[in-house]
Amino acid sequence: MQALGMVECMGLVAMIEAADAMVKAANVHLVGYEKVDAGLVTAIIRGEVGAVKAAVDAGASAARRVGTVTAVHVIPRPHDEVADGIPVIETGETTRKKISGSVPE
Repeated sequence: MQALGMVECMGLVAMIEAADAMVKAANVHLVGYEKVDAGLVTAIIRGEVGAVKAAVDAGASAARRVGTVTAVHVIPRPHDEVADGIPVIETGETTRKKISGSVPE
């Protein structure tokens, strides 16, 4: 994995707008989304460092047109343990679903 990019938004609509803009703006892969709490949702992408930076900028800009962006971050060349610690990357499931037991093992 070359880079991780994240755009955290208030509400699902803004996050979907961000995700759509990110995958259209650069050659990145949408890993998934993470429902945090209190309406916060984070879209997570991966790809080459330059592509992820461009995609996150485009996603944040698009999300701001329809809602509120609370955080934007790019981690170039994350350590393997960081990637392992983000369940959505490996499983495609949100942490909330995994913790609640609503996803069968």
